[in-house]
Amino acid sequence: MTGQHRIVVLGAGYAGLAAAGRLAKKARGAEITVVDASSRFVERVRLHQQAAGQQIPVWDLRELLTSKKIHFVCARATKIDTEGKRVLLDNAMPLAYDALVYALGSIGDSNGVPGVAEHAYSVSTPADVDRFQPPRGRIVVVGAGSTGIELAAELAESQPDSRILLLSPDEPGAWLSPKARAHIRRTLERLGVEIHSDAKVIEVTDDGVRLADGSLIEAAATVWTAGFAVPDLAARSGIAVDRTGRVLTDPALRSLSHPEIHAAGDSAVVAGPGGRELRMACATALPTGKHAADAVVARLRGAEPGPLRFRYVMQCLSLGRHDAVVQLLRADDAPARIVLTGRTGAWVKERIVRGAGWTARH
Repeated sequence: MTGQHRIVVLGAGYAGLAAAGRLAKKARGAEITVVDASSRFVERVRLHQQAAGQQIPVWDLRELLTSKKIHFVCARATKIDTEGKRVLLDNAMPLAYDALVYALGSIGDSNGVPGVAEHAYSVSTPADVDRFQPPRGRIVVVGAGSTGIELAAELAESQPDSRILLLSPDEPGAWLSPKARAHIRRTLERLGVEIHSDAKVIEVTDDGVRLADGSLIEAAATVWTAGFAVPDLAARSGIAVDRTGRVLTDPALRSLSHPEIHAAGDSAVVAGPGGRELRMACATALPTGKHAADAVVARLRGAEPGPLRFRYVMQCLSLGRHDAVVQLLRADDAPARIVLTGRTGAWVKERIVRGAGWTARH
């Protein structure tokens, strides 16, 4: 392998850093460059803590990557020139590549309901959280998925003088086992969170949210956690994507339309056990980032990359700093019978979060 091989990694989240670190170890002699619009790595799975006013770890990406002999460019990719094999950037010279790992992650979906983009906060990215200062008074959290549950619990625990409402058409943790759902509801209610599990929000206003029944719930702040989207860079660049803009991949995580491009993490469509697509999660980002790197290395060595082999093990949701739910999973992501809760769950969840951050950085 020679220095002629130029590998560009787009995105410095869990998937991008996992890919870059793996490439630094295995693609010796290659020139590896990571591109990200931010100069810092923040553990995304802790953003709900930062939104509630807590300090969370932050790492300088240039320092982190330079120590591994990886180049870092702080810029936003504006287009991928697939014909010329170049990445066009908003504030730097274009980057040529022989292989590219697409790992731009996901962002909050603000387009589905009127008023979300104008009047609601998000906690999907570090930049989103930087704009959110929890006010006194009623805070409405829309969405009872993992992000909404964790944020509502964290806000209620850290700001007991505020009134936290969690709105969703579904029960919090509806995809989990009955035991896990019951513990989530009990804990949220103990923390003082008001749960409205039959509420469909049809509009966000400057004063609050309007429900499908016509009623208006006033709020000092509305935080939207109901759904994620992905950057449209791949779609705009002519790469084959699904209807949401995620890159379509083969079993080795190669783009179906451009095999010199590999995709990982939230921005990729990845087949999992039982034919189910892997969900957006840190648990998906790390192994797919590593496998994308392995596939790149295999091709550079003239070998055929093997398929991703993956199974889910557990899903963890924090419920404040002293409680959590750890749901064990079957290989296809369906909930198993065993659930850890309380301080035991919180201890396990914290170790998993620390391990994920360590893995991405190392």
